[in-house]
Amino acid sequence: MSKHFLTCSALVLFLIMPAVSSASSDKEDDVNRAQRAATVFQEIMNAPDSIPQDVLNKAQCIAIIPGDKKFAFIFGADYGRGLAVCRTEHGWGAPIFLAVEGGSFGYQIGGSSTDLILLFMNDHALHSLLSDKFKLGGDATVAAGPVGRQASATTDLKLTAEILSYSRSKGVFAGVSLDGTVVQADKSGDEAMYGANVSRHDVLDGSVQTPESARPLVHELDKYSR
Repeated sequence: MSKHFLTCSALVLFLIMPAVSSASSDKEDDVNRAQRAATVFQEIMNAPDSIPQDVLNKAQCIAIIPGDKKFAFIFGADYGRGLAVCRTEHGWGAPIFLAVEGGSFGYQIGGSSTDLILLFMNDHALHSLLSDKFKLGGDATVAAGPVGRQASATTDLKLTAEILSYSRSKGVFAGVSLDGTVVQADKSGDEAMYGANVSRHDVLDGSVQTPESARPLVHELDKYSR
């Protein structure tokens, strides 16, 4: 394989990723993401192997990225957009919007659509959501989450991680390592839903009313977690 070909492939990837991550969101996009997130969570929790109840009950926030896109042609690249919902004094609150992106290298050609779920387990992980950008495995520790309704994870070393990560691809749900993946704020999504004068902190601390489009997701979270 020629050096020229590899260079061209890398250049294409370099040009694609910024275009994906910089694309703005609108209200319709926000509504669609909230609806898809509710569907993804419901399907996963209704499956035989799902997120253990005790793990979900301990999570302070949950991020759902429906249909994360993965392109691979010599150089691999992942990107996706979703939302995160955190607990407040009154239960699960309104969503904030986010994007994820990462990369891989290898001799691979193809593409897949993957649903991603991140559980934020402590205050440090929660505060990372308030930042513009953070890296899994760098700014916050991450581990593949345990799977199974009755899975006992209380003594598992994975619970020392600040974030537990899962993926579902082609119907298979499992914990997945996401070291190096970048999570960043989708400020255009927040603004499209709440307006320019509402901060991410306002949303996460429960000061903002849950929009109608996100209530089905909050209902599902209430149904499956305490």
